[in-house]
Amino acid sequence: MPPSASSSLPRLETHMLVTAVTGWSRVAQLTHPERSPSPAQQAALAALVARRLAGEPMAYLLGEREFYGLTLAVSPDVLIPRPDTETLVEVALAHLPPNGRVLDLGTGSGAVALAIQHSRPDATVSAVDVSAAALAVAQRNGVQLGLAVQWQVSDWYSALAGQVFDLIVSNPPYIAQTDLHLAQGDLRFEPVSALTDHADGLAAIRRIVADAPSHLAAGGWLWMEHGWQQGEAVQALLTTQGWEAVATVADLAGHGRVTGGCWRGAVA
Repeated sequence: MPPSASSSLPRLETHMLVTAVTGWSRVAQLTHPERSPSPAQQAALAALVARRLAGEPMAYLLGEREFYGLTLAVSPDVLIPRPDTETLVEVALAHLPPNGRVLDLGTGSGAVALAIQHSRPDATVSAVDVSAAALAVAQRNGVQLGLAVQWQVSDWYSALAGQVFDLIVSNPPYIAQTDLHLAQGDLRFEPVSALTDHADGLAAIRRIVADAPSHLAAGGWLWMEHGWQQGEAVQALLTTQGWEAVATVADLAGHGRVTGGCWRGAVA
């Protein structure tokens, strides 16, 4: 392992980057420390180390991230899937009827849609995103995993006229435009339009809630991920618009992360 790489980064990250460049497993690196990458590999590794030291997320450097037991390709065109979002998948699976129809709004890498389809092969899963570049990443993941999600470019529901589902899920942009976290850490490198609604953090959620009844069967459910301090606001939004069984589910850290409700009315 090049000394320059191992002295610049945490050891685990160095091992991961060496594996990405050379194909050598971590075990192989530890048991054969005398082995050196080729000059071309050393140059590629040095470039990755420099990008990491500049703060670029490991997921983008490696081109993949694990989510809900699936290995997904990622790129700067999509958000990096995070463990918190697995809560949304768990809630969705708990409210999905047999042979249910699912819609994932703002799918990004396809993480949520693919996790649901993988867990419930009987379901018909559709996923949309306004970004064609993001959808291309999602489609590639679907092909790689052999999961037949129906992908479509759409600005929320705009391309879905007449389509009805039993369950709608979304991890929309919910960070307020004034939030300082947008200029910190990994968020600096992720697609800003997938992070913030360029407003108060609830604009996308309001639109999703308002238009969902037109696309839900009677008794269908809507569940949305949101910021850890937004649960009460999202609950109020749903309750005032006539949703029932409104609730917030906590993530692994105990923070309210996913809120939703049931639509009892007929299709609008």
